[in-house]
Amino acid sequence: MEPAGTFPYTRGIHPTMYQGRLWTMRQYAGFGDARRSNERYRYLLEKGQTGLSVAFDLPTQMGYDSDHPMASGEVGKVGVAIDTLDDMHVLLDKLPLDQVSTSMTINATASTLLALYAGVARARGVPTTALKGTIQNDVLKEYMARGTYIYPPRASMRIITDIFAWCGVHAPKWNTISISGYHIREAGSTAAQEIAFTLADGIAYVDAAIAAGQHVDDFGPRLSFFFNAHNDFCEEIAKFRAARRMWAHIMRDRFGAKDPRSMMLRFHTQTAGSTLTAQQIDNNVVRVTVQAMAAVMGGTQSLHTNSRDEALALPSEPAARLALRTQQVIAYESGVSKHVDPFGGSYVIEGLTDKLEDEATRLIAEIDAMGGMVSAIERGFPQREIQNAAYAAQLAIDRKQDIVVGVNQFVEEDVQVEGLLRVDPALEAEQVGRLKAFRAGRAERIARDHLDAIQQAASGTDNLLPPILAAIEAKATLGEVADALRAVFGEYQESVIL
Repeated sequence: MEPAGTFPYTRGIHPTMYQGRLWTMRQYAGFGDARRSNERYRYLLEKGQTGLSVAFDLPTQMGYDSDHPMASGEVGKVGVAIDTLDDMHVLLDKLPLDQVSTSMTINATASTLLALYAGVARARGVPTTALKGTIQNDVLKEYMARGTYIYPPRASMRIITDIFAWCGVHAPKWNTISISGYHIREAGSTAAQEIAFTLADGIAYVDAAIAAGQHVDDFGPRLSFFFNAHNDFCEEIAKFRAARRMWAHIMRDRFGAKDPRSMMLRFHTQTAGSTLTAQQIDNNVVRVTVQAMAAVMGGTQSLHTNSRDEALALPSEPAARLALRTQQVIAYESGVSKHVDPFGGSYVIEGLTDKLEDEATRLIAEIDAMGGMVSAIERGFPQREIQNAAYAAQLAIDRKQDIVVGVNQFVEEDVQVEGLLRVDPALEAEQVGRLKAFRAGRAERIARDHLDAIQQAASGTDNLLPPILAAIEAKATLGEVADALRAVFGEYQESVIL
């Protein structure tokens, strides 16, 4: 078996893995408004977190300003509300942008959030070439698993490849996409489907970038991935190993990549939110620990561990601290970081790695036969596969073929959970007030001219990032930028999948 750090990277992308450097402890956080979220980030950094991960509220994800009727009741609920450049300044207050690595879980509006981040950096005198971080920017999985899309798939692919091109010149340290299997698994897929659909999405993005005139080794090293860590400990370790091996072969053999960095599947992992239970929430600490261990044994580059109370509410501060401490105990006390690919050579792990690779390869071949992932999504193929897998999994729980402790076995009377985090309902009115004041204080004609320039670029072939960044710096809002693109691209309406 090839050692870690050599093609096809089954055992890991670095020769020494965590012996040389631990994974990044990147706790996903964000709620309410920018000030409250900034306080949480600084708290986590003080407690030893080593990277930031920003959660945005649904209006921000869907391209609506906080005063839009569609945003009513959702402002700040599942993440932070970001409407303006001022909001982003507050969110990043006292954070060293030239030093900290920031991940932003954002897809349909990823270009605008990247522009907002770059706008703050430029205002502080930090060149965009110094910025380190990631935007998720993986819209294809939204159509099959999550639903926070705006534009039709082919228009979304145009925006994504424009981001690749812009970052290649202006933000070369920035990871331009985090191709996500996490949400595919959360929607109910199997481990093999998570690998297959994630890598098929990756193939589609590489195809689109090459078709747009970019060379695979110009953007390949900045592609990253995001996987789920589920409950089946051995299967999850094997899943990460199989995905790494498959991607190395895809990039070298299918796309002719020459740069080894293009062939390395670098990935972030989050423990499985769908496995958390509202019943007996302390059991979630155990689940998260098992899942986090699988991610580490599988060679993740960064990790988020879920909080015990997330089945009931946004993470409370004590629960978020315990989730971070779980990673720290694994890193510093368990001894696993002393070993490269600790389960490599195990009959069980090697057999599962091969099995998952075979299943995922078969699914990718089916997608290829349909003309690629965009066509497969338009035909509803991955959606049906995920729905069928989710149904089978729930049926196994209902029939007690699979046991969920505290849910269908070992059940106890529910107890009241104290200390849950609740977002203040008054926050929405405060956010709307700040938004209105922001608009009132700008040069309206200049902002509108820049929004018109976005529409003109969208109607042609010019890269969209320069006019979006210019509009943001002219105090256009996130919702206004999204509307400018809607005016050209329209909105995607999913057809009924039977």
